[in-house]
Amino acid sequence: MSSESSHSAAFDRADASRFPTAVYADRLARAAQVAERSGIDGLLITPGPDLRYLIGSRADSFERLTCLVVPSDGSPPSVVLPRLELASLGDSAVSELDLPVHDWVDGVDPYELVASLLPEGPRTAVADAMPALHLVPLIRRFGAVPVLATGVLRELRMIKDEAEIEALRRAGAAIDRVHARMDEWLRPGRTEAEIASDISAAILAEGHTEAAFVIVGSGPHGADPHHEVSDRVIESGDIVVIDIGGPVEPGYNSDSTRTYSVGEPDSGVADRIDTLAAAQRAAVEAVRPGATAESVDAAARDLLAEAGLADVFVHRTGHGIGLSVHEEPYIVAGNTITLEPGMAFSIEPGIYFRGQWGARIEDIVVVTEDGCEPMNRRPRGLTVLPG
Repeated sequence: MSSESSHSAAFDRADASRFPTAVYADRLARAAQVAERSGIDGLLITPGPDLRYLIGSRADSFERLTCLVVPSDGSPPSVVLPRLELASLGDSAVSELDLPVHDWVDGVDPYELVASLLPEGPRTAVADAMPALHLVPLIRRFGAVPVLATGVLRELRMIKDEAEIEALRRAGAAIDRVHARMDEWLRPGRTEAEIASDISAAILAEGHTEAAFVIVGSGPHGADPHHEVSDRVIESGDIVVIDIGGPVEPGYNSDSTRTYSVGEPDSGVADRIDTLAAAQRAAVEAVRPGATAESVDAAARDLLAEAGLADVFVHRTGHGIGLSVHEEPYIVAGNTITLEPGMAFSIEPGIYFRGQWGARIEDIVVVTEDGCEPMNRRPRGLTVLPG
C-alpha cells in the first residue's frame, strides 16, 4: 500500500530558484479550470517542462512512475512517486502547496494508484513528455487512450506573467553578454569546436545554469541551419553563424543568433545580409496584439522574396520560448493564432546558400500592449571581426 507524506523533511524547504508558492497555486487552479472547460476530468503530468511549470519540480523521468494528478472537479492535486524519489520534490513547491504525496514501493501498482485519484472511467489528458513506458499501462488501466494535455497547458504556458518575462529579460541580457565577447574567440586558425568550448564556458560564466546549445557554423557549414560544431578551421573571409542559448533560474531560456564576418566580407554577401537584417526588423515591427503568427512570418518572408531570396529562407520565422527552448506559439505560415500580450517567441529569418555560406539573425521578443519588447539588444547586422 502507499503512504501519504505531505510534509516529509525530504522536500520541506523553499527553493530560491523557483517562483513564489502562490504562482504555482494559481497555475494549478487555472489548469484544472481549463481542463474542466475542455471536457477533461484530470491531467496526468509526468516529469518535464509541464511538471516544472505547474509545481516547480525538476524531477527526472525513470522506469518508475512519477506523476502529478490534477482533477478538474476541484479536488486537490496530488503527487504519485516512488518512495526512493521523495528527495526529488525538494526543489518543488509541493510542501508549501500542501499537496498530498502518495509514495509507493516496488511491488505496488502505481497506475492503479493514479487511477484511484480520479473519477471512474475518466477522460484524462497526459503530458506530451510522458514516456510510452507509462502511457501504455495507463491506457490499459483506463481502457481508453488519453488525449494530450498540450491543448490545456498551451493556453497557460503561452502567456507569460511578469515574473516569467523578467526571467526572459535576464536570460536575454546574459546571452547578449556572451555575444559581446565573440571577438575573444572567433578568429582565423581556430576550429569551430575550440570556439564552441569557449562559448559554452562563457554561457555559464554569464549566468546560465547550462549551455543548452552552441552552433558555430563557419563558411559552408553556415548554410546548414542545424549544424552544430566541427573541426573545421576558421579562415579569413568566413561568414560565421553563432546560435547560442541556455536556461537561467528558474529555468527560462535564452536563444540568440548573430552572424559574423572574419575580416571584411564580399560586398555582395554584405548586401544580402543587410536585406536579411531588414527582414528581421520588419517581422519584429509586425508583432502586436491582434496580429496573427503567420502575418509575422509573412513580414520577413515577403521582404526576402522581393529581394529574390525566397528559396534560400527554408524554415519558419520563429518559435515560442520559456521553460522549453521550442514551444508554442510557432511563427509560421498557416498558424492563424492571434498574438496576445505575454506571448514570447523568436524572430529568426535566415538565408542559406548550400556549399557556400549562410546567415541568421535571431531575437526573442515578448508581445506587449502596443507592440513587442525585444529581450536581446546586440547589433543585428553583420558584425565584422578582425581577419
